[in-house]
Amino acid sequence: MDKMKFIRYFAYTIELFVVFMIQETPGLIPEILGAKPIILIPAALSIALFENETAGMIFGLYGGLLIDFGAGGIMGFHGLILSVMCYIIGRMASDLIQTNFLTSMMVSLICSGITVFLQFVFFYILYNYSHVFYALWAHYLPRFLYTAAIMPVTYYFNRALFTQINDKE
Repeated sequence: MDKMKFIRYFAYTIELFVVFMIQETPGLIPEILGAKPIILIPAALSIALFENETAGMIFGLYGGLLIDFGAGGIMGFHGLILSVMCYIIGRMASDLIQTNFLTSMMVSLICSGITVFLQFVFFYILYNYSHVFYALWAHYLPRFLYTAAIMPVTYYFNRALFTQINDKE
């Protein structure tokens, strides 16, 4: 591995850890409609848009495990989901799709929607809680929209990081 790629991967690792600390600090991110975003999802997705499938999968796993660690739920749930999604995104970004703002927003909407829906199914429906549609409407839908709305920030940050370090190679 060359020096610039190592520096870029180290910067991604630090970025995900800082995003995790921002996400888990109480009161730092305002709640909208009673929901807080999962900022690590768009951060990992935007890294996967700029890297190959293996690096995307590794950073998706790292971001997902940080989400699992912070949420206090089942370890590996988000790690598995994000690693598979980031692998697919990295593969598609290298061969099929262009990496631009519109693509990043579509990726964010689809992947955040899948992740939040799987959270709803595995952590709400399978536990047989009542008021399923109220929870979906009042808790999970605002979380999904708030998470997807963070994607422009993470996309432009990672694009700048990737181009600055990649230009020096």
